[in-house]
Amino acid sequence: MRSSNSSPSIIAAAQWLADEKEPPRIAVPVLRDKFGLTALEACEAIRLAQNYRIVRRAFG
Repeated sequence: MRSSNSSPSIIAAAQWLADEKEPPRIAVPVLRDKFGLTALEACEAIRLAQNYRIVRRAFG
């Protein structure tokens, strides 16, 4: 599931976001502040988090 282009901070942000029961409504600024990501990196983390949620639902 790990993208070869994803940095550890992007992966950490994605895991955090995927684990949130109520993720922030505006995730990009939160991820930028909490993990020091750029806007593009925050978007990548959001995409990865969605993939993590899909896989968790499919495979438990």
